[in-house]
This record gives sequence, structure tokens and C-alpha cells, in this order.
Amino acid sequence: MFDTLSDRLSATFKNLRGKGRLSEADIDATAREIRIALLEADVALPVVRAFIANVKERARGSEVSQALNPAQQVVKIVNEELVSILGGETRRLRFAKTAPTVIMLAGLQGAGKTTLAGKLGLWLKSQGHSPLLVACDLQRPNAVNQLSVVAERAGVAVYAPEPGNGVGDPVQVAKDSIEFAKAKVHDIVIVDTAGRLGIDQELMRQAADIRDAVSPDEILFVVDAMIGQDAVNTAEAFRDGVGFDGVVLSKLDGDARGGAALSIAHVTGKQVMFASNGEKLEDFDAFHPDRMASRILDMGDLLTLIEQAEKTFSQEEAAKMASKLQSSKGGKDFTLDDFLAQMEQVRKMGSISKLLGMLPGMGQIKDQINNIDERDIDRTAAIIKSMTAKERAEPTIINGSRRARIAKGSGVEVSAVKSLVERFFEARKMMSKMAQGGGMPGMPGMPGMGGGPGRQKKQIKQAKGKRKSGNPMKRKAEEAAAAERREQAAAQGGAFGLPAQEDKNFELPDEFKKFMG
Repeated sequence: MFDTLSDRLSATFKNLRGKGRLSEADIDATAREIRIALLEADVALPVVRAFIANVKERARGSEVSQALNPAQQVVKIVNEELVSILGGETRRLRFAKTAPTVIMLAGLQGAGKTTLAGKLGLWLKSQGHSPLLVACDLQRPNAVNQLSVVAERAGVAVYAPEPGNGVGDPVQVAKDSIEFAKAKVHDIVIVDTAGRLGIDQELMRQAADIRDAVSPDEILFVVDAMIGQDAVNTAEAFRDGVGFDGVVLSKLDGDARGGAALSIAHVTGKQVMFASNGEKLEDFDAFHPDRMASRILDMGDLLTLIEQAEKTFSQEEAAKMASKLQSSKGGKDFTLDDFLAQMEQVRKMGSISKLLGMLPGMGQIKDQINNIDERDIDRTAAIIKSMTAKERAEPTIINGSRRARIAKGSGVEVSAVKSLVERFFEARKMMSKMAQGGGMPGMPGMPGMGGGPGRQKKQIKQAKGKRKSGNPMKRKAEEAAAAERREQAAAQGGAFGLPAQEDKNFELPDEFKKFMG
């Protein structure tokens, strides 16, 4: 969603690089480019004005003029101001002192409230809670059925006593759900309310009645991040009509301009608490303003990447793999079974494109990342699973006939099997070298990238000596002749025909003396 904004800001900062000092004209030109970038990203005009004013004021101050690298200092200022308009610090959920904690979802129809109820339920379940989803959207056709399906997929409980489709009293359902949660020992109740295509009195009245009936600890306003500035107008109407404590952004994976996400916290004074960035129930997490600002400025989001890895990878498995790669056998204990297990763990973390996008500087190869075929992992897994247990443990035994059988079993070309095995050997060699502290192979002389100076020396291939005879009598004669030759050389002088060291009167020839100075 923020690709266009990221590209414009990166191009702006590139013009500042290499400048030892920033003049007034440089600051004005940079501010103008940032203003255009934000307006093109559909950020609300009051937000842009406040943002640019703060950036210009700080850029003209001592923190830039006295900095060793003024360009980097401007990037730092823009990053901090972005964090500020996105809400500052991360806002956490407030839990009730006595269970259950009641969370009410509000918003327009089509914003994604029902799906988001399931995502929030799954997220809270992973935190060790026992959430209950409550179907209070009794207006939209099949809304109750949709919530039941989503709850089943998320593995959480649902309370839906009314069939919906215009039948039932949502306020009564909400009220009864609290007693149901207490009886079934659910510590969190998530109330899914009805929406409308636009703001109207009936919508506001029903939302206010549900709010008064259940006294929610948190009212979350769900907004579609793709609808632009209208999201800000709707948020203001809900804030004044019903009131809410935090914002949840849905559809952040869309390709629309993300100005609403940058504007809504600043305009409403309520922080963005969660963000949904995909269709799967797992594509949901707490919103971190600092991490989002880093992504926009192409600085990556390594903290989120680490958190996702920690959720997916177990410490025991990681230690086991590391010990195999660090073994004295040069990583040969690391088999194709281990390789497959690692691949499947990475796949559980989500889309490869999204994972790579969290690395710093990846915005420069954005097109290549977007063109990654996620099915390549499935093809690789199919090839490995078509091998026998012995072939996975010892890939060196895979010959031509075995390759043909594996290719037929996995539905790929024989060349694909050969390529996979070759890449596995290369990857194993590289990972083993890195695990043993040698850095990246093939890059000598770089600290941490192939070892120290000792590795720079080429290994001199030892010349093969004269082969000894297998006949004992003949070998004894050869050894005697060699000993005799050594004695003659010693009598005539030192090694290589030079005079013996005991010859005190030896002098270099005149030509050598002249050459040596």
C-alpha cells in the first residue's frame, strides 16, 4: 500500500546524499518533495501541513546543521515525525479487572468487521486467552453464518442464538452473551455489530444501544484502508456519534494509496491498534507506528520478522540444525529431510514476498520480490518427498535413473531434480561455513566474509614425488642410489648447487653484488 510513497521519499533522500551541508534551499526543496509525496499518497491536508511544518522547523535547527551527516539526520527527523503522526507508541488492549473483557467492533458495512472478529479471536487465543465471538449483526444476509464459519476456522467459540437475516434483537443478544461467557469461562467477548453503507441515524442508535447494554472495555473502529479520505470522515462521525477507543485498519495489503492510515490517528486523536494485511486469519497483528514508519522509509521491519520467526521455529529444532551444520563432518549430517523441514517452517511464517519485504533496502528490488513464485517451494517439497529415505539422507547416490524416477514421481523435468540436488550441496556448504564462523564462502579477506588473512594464501598443490617400486630388492637399490647422490651433493656444496656453508671464503659473483647494491 505504501510503495508509491516509499519510492518518492527514497528518491528525495537520494538527492541529499553526499552533501556536507544543507542550505536553506536544500531544506525547502526536500520539504516540497515530501509534501508532494504525502499528498499523492492521499494523506489529509491538515496532517501534511503539520508534518511539513515540524520537519522544516527541526531541519533548520542545530540537530542538522551540526550533524556529521546532515542527510541521514533529515531521514531520522522524517522517520520520527512519521512515527508521531501514526500515533507514537504502540497502544495495547486494556483488559478488565474482572473477566470477561468486552471488545465491541464498529464500522461501515464492507469494512471487514466479521472476518476481523475471527482474526482478533485467533490472535487473542495465541496469547493464551479464551475469546467468544458474538453475532450481533442480524441485518446483513448470512452475517451470522459467516461469523460461525470464521470462528470455526479460528478455533474459537461463537455465541449466535438468533438466525439473523433481519430476525432477532441485537441488543438482547449482546446482553445475554456476557452471562453466557461467564458461565462458559470465556475471558474475552468480541461483539460483531451491524454496519451500513453510509452513516445514518439507525446505525448510530443501534451501535449506541449495544454499547450501553454491554459497557465495553474497548470499542474498536474497523476501517477499510482502501477507501481513502472518506475513512477519516467516517471515523470522525463514529467518534462523535458512538465514540471509540482505537482503530483497526483492514485490507492493508491492497494497492490503494495509504493516506487514510497515515491520517486517521492524527485527525481523530485515537491510535491505530491493529492492522490486517491479508486474507488469511493469521494475517493480523498489533500496529506498531515505529515499524510502519521504518517500512515506509525502506528501513525494513526486522523486529516483526524476528517475532514471526520465534512463533514458528522452536528453540530445540534450531539448536539441533545448528549442531548438524557445525559438526566436524562439514555439515554432511544436514540432510534433505532437514532442508525440507526448514522450508516448511519458513512457509508457515507466511508469504516469502512479505518476509523479504521486511528486510532493509528491499524496496530497490521490489519488482523482483513481487514476481517470486510461491509455488516453487511446493515444487521443491514435491521433489524431496518423491525420494526414498536413503536418497534424502545421502543425496550423492542419486544417479541418472534415480533422477528420472524422482522427476516422474514429482511431475517435474529431470533437470529440475538435478538442479535441486546441486543447489542443496551448495547451500549446505555455505550454511556450514557460516555456522562455523567462516562467513560467506568465496569472499576472502573480508572480515566475517570468508576468514582472515590466512585464508587469502593459495594452497600450493604439492608435486607428486617419484613413485617407489613395489619390489623390495629394487626399492632398496633405489634408496641406496639416492643416498649416494645426496652425499655427492654435500661434498660438492650445499643444496641447489650452492657452496657448502662451512666455506667461509665464499663471495657472491660481481654481477649479483651489483644487482643487490
